[in-house]
Amino acid sequence: MRKLFSFIVIALLVSSCGIYSFSGTSIQPDVKTITIPYVEYTALRVNPSLSNDLTEALKEKYRKLTRLEEVDVDGDLELVCTITGYDVKATAVTANEMASQNRLTVTVKVEFSNKKYPEDDVSNNFSAYEDFDATMSLDAVESGLCETIIEKLVEDIFNATVAQW
Repeated sequence: MRKLFSFIVIALLVSSCGIYSFSGTSIQPDVKTITIPYVEYTALRVNPSLSNDLTEALKEKYRKLTRLEEVDVDGDLELVCTITGYDVKATAVTANEMASQNRLTVTVKVEFSNKKYPEDDVSNNFSAYEDFDATMSLDAVESGLCETIIEKLVEDIFNATVAQW
């Protein structure tokens, strides 16, 4: 009983400071809203669903792991992302100079601004990739690769913006 009481007291003290949470975020208590506009796509190679999938994954991550309310414009925080790269390259070559492994890489430019605490602003490029067997066509494996890549990108972007890792 004493251990349970101690845990509750510690949990209340940690959560009452308002800056840290059990999800690992460090958002000031007066920051209440976030704006996440639709992810723009400027890469030369086209994937028609990637912008929408990344936008929804980002919104879902911030909705689940923060107390922030999503607003369409003028949020205390704003996360503007642009897909700038979508490339496939050979990563492993056989003795016959044939590709045995290919890599799909997605690059996203991120502009994160905190209107109340500009020192927390982040401007950076994030990349994630997945390898696939060269005997497979990109069309056959693209959706699965993109799903994994999006998970990695969202985690990296989240950590760099509100988790500040």
